[in-house]
Amino acid sequence: MALAKNTILNHKTIEHKIKRIAYQIYESNVNEKDLVIAGIESNGYLLAKKIKANLDKISEIKSTLCRVTIDKNNPTTPVLTSMNQKDYANKSIVLIDDVLNSGSTLIYGIKHFLDVPLKQFKTAVLVNRNHKKYPVKADFKGISLSTSLYEHVNVNLSKKPYEAYLD
Repeated sequence: MALAKNTILNHKTIEHKIKRIAYQIYESNVNEKDLVIAGIESNGYLLAKKIKANLDKISEIKSTLCRVTIDKNNPTTPVLTSMNQKDYANKSIVLIDDVLNSGSTLIYGIKHFLDVPLKQFKTAVLVNRNHKKYPVKADFKGISLSTSLYEHVNVNLSKKPYEAYLD
């Protein structure tokens, strides 16, 4: 007999969290004309696309989607982005990932963007696990979750129904 998934967020709740995060980003950038929504490959990028779509519905801010590629097995290798540095210089950026666990992926992403002068830098995650090894926080989060170090949060945003569950 297969064990049932321990669902953290179902499809409807994830859509609600995405919409709420989009509103929070808008409120934090209400005076901006341009905003870069940078999603960490792969689930962070899917989440960023969904947040951008919601943001475009509720605001006049010109938002640009940026794909951020980080080698999670070797995060000291150069971070790649789909935008040139000059295209996001002196703009507000929101760096997005699906789960904030130890903070290593987010901190390397942040480090990459800090090589360029920015107006404002914020972070967003769908699930914040509270197991940080690095001094990084999510400015916008869907849910904060206390888990054991041995549990793993899986997020499916690639096909409907969306879900987040604990292994």
